[in-house]
Amino acid sequence: MSTAAFTPSEMMTIAAARALKNTDVCFVGIGAPSAACNVARLTHAPDITLIYESGTIATRPDVLPLSIGDGELCETALTTVSVPEMFRYWLQGGRITVGFLGAAQLDRFGNINTTVIGPYDKPKVRLPGGGGAPEIATSCQEIFITLKQATRSMVDTIDFFTSFGHGRGGEHRKELGITTKGPTLLVTDLALWRPDPETKEFTVVSLHPGVTRAAVQETCGWTVRFSQTLEETPPPSELEISTLRDLQARTAAAHGGTKEKAA
Repeated sequence: MSTAAFTPSEMMTIAAARALKNTDVCFVGIGAPSAACNVARLTHAPDITLIYESGTIATRPDVLPLSIGDGELCETALTTVSVPEMFRYWLQGGRITVGFLGAAQLDRFGNINTTVIGPYDKPKVRLPGGGGAPEIATSCQEIFITLKQATRSMVDTIDFFTSFGHGRGGEHRKELGITTKGPTLLVTDLALWRPDPETKEFTVVSLHPGVTRAAVQETCGWTVRFSQTLEETPPPSELEISTLRDLQARTAAAHGGTKEKAA
């Protein structure tokens, strides 16, 4: 498959899906994380357990949900529990292997802002907020992040700490008594990033097909570090790209039909 056969967004979703294992219990965020998790379920990880914040466990949606309250999640779940049980027993109980999050702003240490852009009292933009993301970021065994690269989203200093990553780097999580790993993978539309073992600063370990180092740096607000053993991300397979596109087509048809009926 040539590099012209898929988009950067599709490469990002598929690369994120590949990081998930069949044995994972995954706390899924809406949007790109949801697409990645369900592509994994429909390809190499059919037994993955997907959990959404609304309390649905082992859900197997046929279309991507509009929100955590989408009926598709409850209808296709093995069971649905209360939100307090979801957070206290499943999340804080250490039963989630991977939390999949997005971000409006992200810094080099994996700290996430989804609250405000600009000063908190007089923000330029007020965002949806954290929801359960702050708890997901500290209670899941590890965190994967998906993000489209842009200097406005990958910044040197985030405007607000919504979800704690590696703080100021190094052993900051341990110093605060947080025993989980925190962000272990960042998947963008241009590259795969992993935290440095010592500093915990995100480092590019793989460039997606056709992407240059310069393109990664131009869309990042800090000085990018590249691995000494920099690799190239394998392009999507026919199965991966067809699964993603079929899922998106079903989703568009389902949501489009809802809008037409409402009108």
